[in-house]
Amino acid sequence: MRTIIFSVLMLLSTWLIGQEKYVLVIHGGAGSISKENVSSAEAKAYKAKLEEALKAGYAEIQQGKTSLDAVTAAIMVMENSPLFNAGKGAVFTHDGRNELDASIMDGKTEDAGAVAGITNVKNPILAARAVMDHSPHVMLSREGVEKFAYEQGLEIVSPVYFWTEDRFKSLQNILEKEEKKDLSAIDKEYPDWKFGTVGAVALDKEGNIAAGTSTGGMINKKWARIGDSPIIGAGTYANKEVGVSSTGWGEFYIRSVAAYDVAARMMYANQSVDESVAAVLSHIADLGGNGGMIALDKNGNVAMDFNTSGMFRGTVTHDGKIEVKLYAK
Repeated sequence: MRTIIFSVLMLLSTWLIGQEKYVLVIHGGAGSISKENVSSAEAKAYKAKLEEALKAGYAEIQQGKTSLDAVTAAIMVMENSPLFNAGKGAVFTHDGRNELDASIMDGKTEDAGAVAGITNVKNPILAARAVMDHSPHVMLSREGVEKFAYEQGLEIVSPVYFWTEDRFKSLQNILEKEEKKDLSAIDKEYPDWKFGTVGAVALDKEGNIAAGTSTGGMINKKWARIGDSPIIGAGTYANKEVGVSSTGWGEFYIRSVAAYDVAARMMYANQSVDESVAAVLSHIADLGGNGGMIALDKNGNVAMDFNTSGMFRGTVTHDGKIEVKLYAK
């Protein structure tokens, strides 16, 4: 009997050791990301920045800080880079402005904070966290959140800080085609004009999950349009079981309550994190939308799925093993 028990324990130990327990997963947006339209130099730059974000978030976890700290640190790295459609690299609205959105959620308490339409706060994810930590509200927008951020002592910058030449040229080209009513040319030349986001989900040493998302929104957006990224349950969601961050055509993620639907399928349909994310993306595709999602459950299981040609994404395990991917294969 003892021999049998010992053998079973050894097999169980071997199985557990073989399982990768992830503590942080990030994305830098999904879309037409392939070897054909991302140069080797660009791919190298994206990989380096994703690794930097993963290291920043992992360092917080290793120091015993919270999953909220890890999510914030990872997203700030991407917000500070012109490579991604968030913070410094945000796309332009129809009126030639950069309007930024972000959200964050604590799975332990289900507290959340979100901001929309920011034009002068350097790191929108910090503004979202300040709303969660220091206000009685969940979402603030435009001039209101900018006043609040200033009162909270967050770094305020000139809107010029977010201006980048490549993003501005893209807007001018789209406006020119729009004036000529050549809308098919916009979709062909800028297949990703509808979306672009960064996000992170973390699992800390106490077993608590947090998720966050940040974006510059849709290029050429009009009328103060807001997508799914700052909407809790659509772009971001976290509870004690799982955390989720979305990236894609926001209108479809809002309509399908995408991030919460992943959690709901796990809770009520007993689906795994992989199965839940795949099912939600399938539903979004059926509606006519596209994009991707990342998710991390309380056991350290991760899902990174998308229905586009690629998604900037990466993971780090509990022992610090980093993996970064760009393409579908």
